[in-house]
Amino acid sequence: MNVRVISMVILIASEQRAALAETAFVSLEKDHAVAMVQLPEGKLEGTFKVGQRPRGIALSPDHQSLFVAVSDDDVIKVFDAKTHQVKGQLASGKDPETFVVDPLGEWLIASNENDNQITVIDLKTFKKVKSIPVGIEPEGIAISSDGALIASTSETTNMVHWIDRKSLSILDNTLVDPRPRACAFTEDHQELWVSSEMAGTVTVLDTTTHQMITKIHFKIPGVTMEKIQPVGIQIDQKRQRAYVALGPSNRVAVIDAKTYQVLDYLLVGQRVWQLAFTPDQRFLSTTNGISNDISIIDLEKRKVTKSVAVGQSPWGIAIAP
Repeated sequence: MNVRVISMVILIASEQRAALAETAFVSLEKDHAVAMVQLPEGKLEGTFKVGQRPRGIALSPDHQSLFVAVSDDDVIKVFDAKTHQVKGQLASGKDPETFVVDPLGEWLIASNENDNQITVIDLKTFKKVKSIPVGIEPEGIAISSDGALIASTSETTNMVHWIDRKSLSILDNTLVDPRPRACAFTEDHQELWVSSEMAGTVTVLDTTTHQMITKIHFKIPGVTMEKIQPVGIQIDQKRQRAYVALGPSNRVAVIDAKTYQVLDYLLVGQRVWQLAFTPDQRFLSTTNGISNDISIIDLEKRKVTKSVAVGQSPWGIAIAP
């Protein structure tokens, strides 16, 4: 093989690797910044400042805009995902923490913990559409893949609030276990999974009846129950597996999403908080708030392939192709 052919092979391989590369954006509460990590290699590309105490983070459906809840500045900022320049800010209400972007790309819906409400924001005008009163200390927020149903959890009221997207009115409320933190719809929008941090459980709810289908419990050998605190949830598109961050137990639970059986516990960094899939769902990355890193998990092998130091108190994560 001559030098020219070898060079072409190397170039093609490099281009293929570049095409597969994805970027994880990680909010850093104490650094007031967002870190960028190349996946799946786990290379830290750098950070950029965003404001005081960033937490919730998400991308627009076209991956061109990055939304960051800058909690202590009482605003959600919009950045260009490639240049990292500020494009604007949303009328998010006080102390925005978690939010979800409408799959239709029309709205962003944010939890306002201090005001006991959620705020619906128009992504074209950056203005508030409506504020909806919910329970005390709203935290988790999710919208079904068909865009028809919004769910909000309130930590102190221990409740899920079901909200109709068209009317932006509450349809129903469902009691769940103490301190519900995150919620996630299955891709077929038939179920809503809710993590309860203090109870150490995940409740699976029927989205039609709003009643419980089952409750998932966790037991990790050598780990006391008070350290098993479910928070972030991710469910794959085929509803084969669900993954739950278990807080100070430093584990991610792997769950059969059809039988609801816990299949495995994966050891990650300290105080695992949020989770995000790569677009092809081959890898899952976690934010670990105390060890100041993210863990990259190969889902086929069920193995952590790399831990990447990113900065102080990583909280949220969003991944762009």
